[in-house]
Order: sequence, then C-alpha cells, then structure tokens
Amino acid sequence: MVSLTHNQPPDFMSYWNATLDELSETPVSQETSEVQLRSTDFCKTYRIHLTSLGPYRIFGYLSIPTGEGPFPARYYLPKYGSVVEPIPQGSANSQRENYVTFSLGARGQRGSDQPFAASFPGLLTEGIDDPLEYVFRGIVADCCRGLEYLLGRPEVDLERVVGIGNDLAFITASLTRGLTHIVTTPALFYATSDISVRTNLYPLEEINDYTRRYPSKSEDVAKTLSYMDLRWFDPPEEGMTLMIGGSGHDLLNQEIMQPLLHKFGEKLEFHPTEHSAYRDGLFSERWIAGQMGIADPALPEHWQ
Repeated sequence: MVSLTHNQPPDFMSYWNATLDELSETPVSQETSEVQLRSTDFCKTYRIHLTSLGPYRIFGYLSIPTGEGPFPARYYLPKYGSVVEPIPQGSANSQRENYVTFSLGARGQRGSDQPFAASFPGLLTEGIDDPLEYVFRGIVADCCRGLEYLLGRPEVDLERVVGIGNDLAFITASLTRGLTHIVTTPALFYATSDISVRTNLYPLEEINDYTRRYPSKSEDVAKTLSYMDLRWFDPPEEGMTLMIGGSGHDLLNQEIMQPLLHKFGEKLEFHPTEHSAYRDGLFSERWIAGQMGIADPALPEHWQ
C-alpha cells in the first residue's frame, strides 16, 4: 500500500469559491458558427467560442440532432492533449443522432486563444509554483463555463446530462450542479505528489522533470497540486458516477483510491480498467444507456 502524504489545504473551498466567483463576473460573450463539413442530415454541428477566466477565449464543438427535442446530452471534458475532436472516439454517429454533444477545448488546446501556445509535455507544470497562476485552475474554470453554456441550450434535457472525461469530469461535477451522471477516469490529480514519483511516464513525469530542475520549488509544487487533489473534492450531489480506475499493480488502482471511493457510498460504480479502449468504452456506453433509460447504447460503427 502506497503511503499518501499531504493534507487538504485549510482554504481549499475558499480557493475554488473565489475562482468560481471570478468566473461568474466574466461575461460569456458567446459566438456560434456552423461547421458545415461536420453537419449531416441527422445533426447540425457548430463551433462555439466562449470567454472564461482571464479573460480567455475557449471553444467547443456542439452537435444538435435534427428533430424535436429536448435530447439527452453528453458533455466531453478535455483530456490531456492538444487536439479536440468534434466527437471523441471517432465515428459514433449514433451519438450525434440521439444526443446533444458538446466537446470542450480548454486553454492550451488547439482552437482556443492563440497567444497561449501550450507545450506537450509542459502543460501540466505551467504556473505550478503558484496556486493562483496554475494553468489547471483556469482549465477547471473553462470546464465550468462550458457546462454553464450547455445547460442553457433549449435542446438539452436537463434530467439527462452526462459528463465524460478524466479528472476534470469529477472536479467539474463536484464544483457545479447540472451533470446528472458522470463517467470519470482519474489520471493526473489523485495524490499527484506521491504518485508521480512512482512513474517515469508522461504526463506525470512532467512533475518529476520540474522538481529535478527546480528542487527548491518542490514544496510549492506540492501545495499547488493539493488544490487539484481529487481526494478533497466532494462527490456530486446528483446522480450516479461510473469511475474507470486501475486494476492490479496500476498506479491508481482501487486499493490506492479507497479514501476517495469511500466518500461516494452507493452512488458510485467502480469498473477496473480492462486496458482496452474497446472493452472499457463498451462498458461505459452500456452504463450510460442504462442510466438514461435508453434501449440501445451509442456505439461507434466499428464496435457493432
């Protein structure tokens, strides 16, 4: 069993409440344009620009089925990478036929505000020696702004809105209301200071690179990461959560994550990863369909 150090910062919720207050004072300044190349006879796809904390311009791909709504919605939170796909996992046309989908591109990803050209690897440590300057504080705000926008769409069935992603799906659901279900795969922000030293794989190796280069800043890094630590966020008040986590000797296996899993009680289903995008994806899609009362899961054509 890995020994996990570092306690919850005493001003943890003050930090996040101040972030959300600052976001609420930032005008949305929405711009919408149709992406005709991605629109079909069964859906319309739009490129959405919003203003987030900073102020900083972010974007997303919104797809709305044709026909009479409201429709269930899928909110794709950004994962670690520079590219945002209109529909993650490729050719899942059944998703766009039956769901409103919104894929968010946060700061640091292509299509967001151009003055900030994030490096990969490198984004994970951008501003990491100061909690107020850490880039992921802004990225969390971006995710909250994206959800705010999605929930305001008249085509969305507010009783069926699932958030899908890694750590950011859980953090967004914890800080804001509106997601009725989440599918989350923790990857970056669970006891990061302790977990990162047990791997040399990126992106967590970025933390090790940084502390090797700047050893005097190790405590500052640990302090900043403590504000992102999933252990200190409360589970969402609404709906069920599917967490796809590690198994066996994986870094983030069920045993290591027990302090977090215990907080969910009966509102969590934990699925040990099968280390297969197909198998984990199939389980996830069946879970979403079952939770939302939909007979057929939305599967990519090559999965059927």
